[in-house]
Amino acid sequence: MADYVYGPGRTHLFVPGPVNIPDPVIRAMSRNNEDYRSPAIPALTKTLLEDVKQIFKTTTGTPFMFPTTGTGAWESALTNTLSPGDRIVSFSLGQFSLLWIDQQQRLGFSVDVIESDWGYGADLGALETRLRGDSGHTIKAVCIVHNETATGVTNDLHAVRKLLDAYRHPALLLVDGVSSICALDFRMDEWGVDVALTGSQKALSLPTGLGIVCASPKALEAAKTAKSVRVFFDWKDYLKFYKMGTYWPYTPSIQLLYGLRAGLDLIFEEGLENVIKRHARLGAATRLAVEAWGLKNCTQKEENFSDTVTAVVVPAYIDSSEIVKHAWKRYNLSLGLGLNKVAGKVFRIGHLGNLNELQLLGCLSGVEMVLKDIGYPVKLGSGVAAAAAYLSNSTPLIPSRI
Repeated sequence: MADYVYGPGRTHLFVPGPVNIPDPVIRAMSRNNEDYRSPAIPALTKTLLEDVKQIFKTTTGTPFMFPTTGTGAWESALTNTLSPGDRIVSFSLGQFSLLWIDQQQRLGFSVDVIESDWGYGADLGALETRLRGDSGHTIKAVCIVHNETATGVTNDLHAVRKLLDAYRHPALLLVDGVSSICALDFRMDEWGVDVALTGSQKALSLPTGLGIVCASPKALEAAKTAKSVRVFFDWKDYLKFYKMGTYWPYTPSIQLLYGLRAGLDLIFEEGLENVIKRHARLGAATRLAVEAWGLKNCTQKEENFSDTVTAVVVPAYIDSSEIVKHAWKRYNLSLGLGLNKVAGKVFRIGHLGNLNELQLLGCLSGVEMVLKDIGYPVKLGSGVAAAAAYLSNSTPLIPSRI
């Protein structure tokens, strides 16, 4: 069946997820179904469980791979470690942190929300005030989105851990790493993260459908007494099948498992630290282009700049949704819409996953053309030149071709 809205050439996908899927992953997934109870799938699963620990940078964590999205991974993290009525401190600073808070409230937790203006990072001063006043340790968990994709804000997880340690507070640290893990620096063990989670459609460069959760020994211990109702997302069921050596309490997506194997192989071939450096280059180049266009970054402080997504603020006389629509209709370029409080005010450029410098420059060229089309006084080539000058001086040789 032909594409419903066919456009010639490649679709230029630059939303902050789902992202481009590399050809080796597509080929790996192009296979028939298999019996997941045969010896092959448990053997494959065993290697995947060991290898995904590397992207979380943990040796002590226990991973779980659910056939779900990041939203399901959120629910798994919460319901396995907490009981209804438990007090949670949660940061609200963008659309996805807002949605996680909504889930926390609907699951029956007592959520103490720390608000930040959109475009700013988590208010750690407010967290410190709450920790200082919680001598009775009523706070059972601190929940934070590492990288808020609605605004392009990256939060300092290490600083959160240092605050918890400074006050010797036993609260669990639960982290949404959906748009950060495998692209930004993330250190589960070193930063004392108790539950971390990500989704397959982001930096892993797979289709949507795998929610990967990693739990620390402390989180596994908490799960033994947590009273929240869970069935599909129950870690206990997975651990039972881990011990049996069959790994799956229900039918997994065979094709996604093979895709994950291929995706991890590509990441390890490039080297995880090289992947993180590549994202840093692409993020910096994008920000230089935005500056050259005379536009502003939604993220207010340099320390919070994201290397996986840039939210670009447009002048008040422009509706940013028109930029996104025009890019798709005329140039087959997909950009991210502004969401909720920043709807119509920003458009987002995603630069994460299996992506290289020339792909990014193509996107930036397309954005310039769109800006000119809608009447913004951009000088064609200005952003591309700024980004290209930076990339030409900072891009190393491809490791496998040296």
